[in-house]
Amino acid sequence: MQYLLLIYSDEKIGASMSKAEMGAVHGEYMAFLKDFAGAIRGSNGLQPTGTAKTVRVRDGKSLITDGPFAETKEQLGGYFLVEAGSQDEALAIAAKIPSARFGGVEVRPIWVMG
Repeated sequence: MQYLLLIYSDEKIGASMSKAEMGAVHGEYMAFLKDFAGAIRGSNGLQPTGTAKTVRVRDGKSLITDGPFAETKEQLGGYFLVEAGSQDEALAIAAKIPSARFGGVEVRPIWVMG
């Protein structure tokens, strides 16, 4: 079964890190990618929330606003799509994502359409 691992953290944490700290986290991500290469089906990071737009359609009209939908302390920063034998296995993979130490990783089963 496939699971989407949604990575949430406070964007300010990354912005406050030194180049050396960012390099260390990047190295941890590279090790994570290597360790779970057989399970990862896709992944991407996201640009900061300041670049986002939210679209809502009301009464047939598109309403576009700047930024994400909700005001939160943590923002969606990226994701991994993984193949796992069980939710427990997906949770164990999520616990190895470096950002889980200073944010959170939401684990959601994929609903296959069609």
